[in-house]
Amino acid sequence: MKKILGTIASVAMLASGPAFADGYPDQAVTLVVPYGPGGASDLAGRALADTAQPYLGQPVTVMNKPGAGGMSGARAVTEADADGYTLLLARVGMALSPAVTPDSAVAWDSYTFLGALEATPMILAVRGDAPYDTPADLIDAIKDSKGRMTYAASGATAIDGFTTQSLLADNDLDPLTAATLIPYKGGGALATALLGGHVDFVAMAAASLMPHIQSGDMKALMVFAPARMDTLPDVPTAAELGYEKAGQVAGWSALYGPKDLPEDVVAKWHDVLGKVATDEKWLELAKRRGSISTIGTVDMSDYAKAQYELFNGMAKDFGYLPN
Repeated sequence: MKKILGTIASVAMLASGPAFADGYPDQAVTLVVPYGPGGASDLAGRALADTAQPYLGQPVTVMNKPGAGGMSGARAVTEADADGYTLLLARVGMALSPAVTPDSAVAWDSYTFLGALEATPMILAVRGDAPYDTPADLIDAIKDSKGRMTYAASGATAIDGFTTQSLLADNDLDPLTAATLIPYKGGGALATALLGGHVDFVAMAAASLMPHIQSGDMKALMVFAPARMDTLPDVPTAAELGYEKAGQVAGWSALYGPKDLPEDVVAKWHDVLGKVATDEKWLELAKRRGSISTIGTVDMSDYAKAQYELFNGMAKDFGYLPN
């Protein structure tokens, strides 16, 4: 808390000085979304662009640049001029990818951290007719199955793979063998696999599951998020249930820039984000996406480091990287 207050105080000092964004911005700002159109990242980027524009005083143009698990877009921003006109809609992959594939990913600290934007909850879910009502019920079944129970994920070291593996590890189960991962591409395919009975459970992005949970075709057992979801007020978080690793796993979005952005640019965006944080449009769009606004609640550089260390530690513990 002291660090956050200190950051706010330093921003306020910059804002009161004569150099506060005098010339910035004098043209449109490009916001690079490192994933394809239509997904959670794209929706978050467009919500920020629409909401921030009146406070910034210039248009914010969204550019989708998918590829290499988000690293193509991330690398393009780190290589851009550090003038504040090319920014990144960062996602959890900006911490996870370098934690798991350090030789090929953009380093987690290759940026100027402008601020957190939102938490994007992940949900542990089963079919509506499944005989499990709590995570403990599911874990007991997994233990009894001796590896026969299956879950869908986009990859073992993707965020929706680490959700399940962290939960297994928290219950003293082998994260790689206690349940069997069946890979699918995209949130829609993962949800369809569960609905069709091809897998026993999933732990994935809320946006792809909420329509099926609301219809009763799926049942939510737990949320991977810093707080309960407004739309699922009776579903506990992993942290509430005492799961150490799983309690730290969540999807998120943040605003990054190239390293060494000028102080007036940083101050301008702190000011803009402070106004976006209470903007009804931003909050409504976040609610529609099933997201939780986190603007101003964390020091983003500290949080990004902690997320990198979390996933790097899990990658080593789970055998993806040498210790």
